Amino acid sequence: MDRIKNDYMYRQKQILGDPKATPPIDPIIPVSPSTWWKGIKTGRFPEGIKISSRVTAWRGSDLRRVIDGKNVT
Repeated sequence: MDRIKNDYMYRQKQILGDPKATPPIDPIIPVSPSTWWKGIKTGRFPEGIKISSRVTAWRGSDLRRVIDGKNVT
């Protein structure tokens, strides 16, 4: 995935995609939101970083490890 930059932070909508956005956002990791959060709880996906009380973001380097099939923990 060349579009993932290691030093960027990504929000859930950028990771999981949003077909209703204008223009539509293609998913980086094509899973549902519930699967994403269950995967975080089980360690399959990386934990995010709380930016504020209602905003969580993930490092591009952590997402790249998930895509490459490497352990995130």
